[in-house]
Amino acid sequence: MSTGLGRITCFILEMDKLKAVLRKTKPVGLDRHENSAEHSWQVSLLALLLAPHAREPVDVLRVVEILLIHDIPEIDSGDRIVYEVPIAARASAERRAAHRIFGLLPESQAEWCLSRWEEYEARASKEAVFAYAVDRLMPVLQNLENGGQSWRENKVPMERVLTVNAAIGEALPAVWERVRTLVEEFARKEGGF
Repeated sequence: MSTGLGRITCFILEMDKLKAVLRKTKPVGLDRHENSAEHSWQVSLLALLLAPHAREPVDVLRVVEILLIHDIPEIDSGDRIVYEVPIAARASAERRAAHRIFGLLPESQAEWCLSRWEEYEARASKEAVFAYAVDRLMPVLQNLENGGQSWRENKVPMERVLTVNAAIGEALPAVWERVRTLVEEFARKEGGF
């Protein structure tokens, strides 16, 4: 294999490690936590399906690119529940992980991956804002279906759920309107947390 193909092979085999990064949410109907690879696939599919509902048109291919890339640094840094307060050390660890992992690729592809990851982290485009909204939406849907499983296990107050996930409304206002109502109904029924 040429050097470029060897580096691509090395990178793609490194991606297998994403399957071992467990998230806080369980797949609907299963008694195990989902992994980051499953999540990346599912949010990519959700983005394709919800693109017609975006506040403004988005380049859905770019959104999918972003979503397929956005969690890769978790191979080194692990998953972080979105309801935690961001810590500078955590962001620095994720950036180091992004550089190490994407650095396995040939330079032009490494730069491409890093640019998509940075675009997502900074919400630097309407596509990144949309990707972030879809990324927030999927666990909310899973929690609503699973009786608030990860919210309960991680003691996340309903106010925090609504505040953090309000970002969904920036890109998907009609979807957030409906989902926010479902979360509020869930909180009333369950007496909040």
